[in-house]
Amino acid sequence: MRNELLPPLIKALLEPKRYPHPTQHVELVTTHISWLLIAGEFVYKIKKPITLPFLDYGTLEKRHIYCKAELRLNQRYAPDIYLEVVAIMGTPENPHFNGEGTPIEYAVKMRRFDEVGRLDHVCDRSELQPKHVSDLAEAIVAFHHDAAKAAVDTHYGLADKIIEPALENFNELHALLSNKKCLTKLDSLQTWTRAEFERLSPNLSARKADGWVRECHGDLHLGNIVLMDGQVRLFDCIEFNEDFRWIDVASDIAFTYVDLLDHHQPGLAGWFLNEWLSRSGDFDAMPVLRFYAVYRALVRAKVAAISAEQRHGDISDVWAYITLAEQIISTPKPKLIITHGLAGCGKTTAAKNLLFNDNYACTIHLRSDVERKRLFGLAAVAKSNSPLGGGIYIQEAHQRTYRRLYDLAEGLLIAGWSVIIDAAFLKRAERSDFHALTTKTGAEFCILAPQTSLEQLRLRISDRLKKGHDASEATLEVLEQQLTFIEPLDEDERHFLIKDTSRGS
Repeated sequence: MRNELLPPLIKALLEPKRYPHPTQHVELVTTHISWLLIAGEFVYKIKKPITLPFLDYGTLEKRHIYCKAELRLNQRYAPDIYLEVVAIMGTPENPHFNGEGTPIEYAVKMRRFDEVGRLDHVCDRSELQPKHVSDLAEAIVAFHHDAAKAAVDTHYGLADKIIEPALENFNELHALLSNKKCLTKLDSLQTWTRAEFERLSPNLSARKADGWVRECHGDLHLGNIVLMDGQVRLFDCIEFNEDFRWIDVASDIAFTYVDLLDHHQPGLAGWFLNEWLSRSGDFDAMPVLRFYAVYRALVRAKVAAISAEQRHGDISDVWAYITLAEQIISTPKPKLIITHGLAGCGKTTAAKNLLFNDNYACTIHLRSDVERKRLFGLAAVAKSNSPLGGGIYIQEAHQRTYRRLYDLAEGLLIAGWSVIIDAAFLKRAERSDFHALTTKTGAEFCILAPQTSLEQLRLRISDRLKKGHDASEATLEVLEQQLTFIEPLDEDERHFLIKDTSRGS
């Protein structure tokens, strides 16, 4: 926007002398709802005096309310970025911050960070690493854990609040687009959305009752996440519309999942989903996740369509998001992959390799070590201090763990997700039970059995115990015990073996 078209207040605030701290230069960034004035080490965010169907900044009082809301909400996870709400005094032509007088405007004052650390930029440079994604999952789980839960008697998370915006997307896209191929795809997606909503209504209601509708972020794409000093930080949540923010946590993470897919990072998208599940244990989210993911993809399609209208018809981005929505619901036939092998043979490494090579990001990795500890109220890497064959490793606990893995796998397979069960499966009867599950669910059955020498097994176990950062508590004594009762794969089972490519073998 040329300076002569800016409001007098914004033009005046482009002058460095207006600020109460040393500033050599002021840079203006304009969005469709705000002006951001970057002045030295700080950023001042001023809301535009506009009213839209989903937003009302029409009065100074309302802008003040939403500035305070933005500060409160973002200080939940970024208090060192979101500093305070400041009043702007004086006149539009001669403004100053705070002091005496009647405020003419308000701004959210933030600490400036390096934009190169935004995860969308990091991803575009091919520098986004699995560790970053793990840290992101941990940050989101911690944030959601502490977020306020929607009361049962509120309208948040009710059926009409879920389906209405989803269907409204289609209405708006139909009004914006004339391309017949796009419209045909949208018609199919709309039919799918209606059918999925009807099918999932009991799940959606149960999630509201179980407390999974919370005061979330609402706009959790990669551009609203930043790496600062090596740490993943969230920022810029939705403050202007409570219905966009009080949502199922599954809808919140669906945006991140979709954005990673949109950045052509299916391996990281799958890794993010698995890291979030491993930390949250919210497996009931999985039946509804694809519904929310399609919704999020089509929100992006709508935004792209509005932009395309302004660019006189370039709908390539719209087409890409609609195609992405189609891909999300067009996944391959689910597989159930069980691992088999002694402690230290590389089951977890091989399973992770499969995750990163799943181009559909539709595989869920279940670890017996993690789920066993969850059953006993322990964190994944917590030490149970159990003796050999005792504590959480008694036979009853072993059976409970495999039952838990069976139940989780069944639910995930029915919901259309492939599953890797990372457990020893040393007994033929246990393997047979899970093979029978694929007959029950119509999934494909596979066995992943990494191989290595006994010497290497011992070295890996010793090394893992020294590092102390793994969910497995297997010791050399456990390995020796396993050697006495392992039942190798028989000829029929070997027909289901798939190749372990984790070490290039």
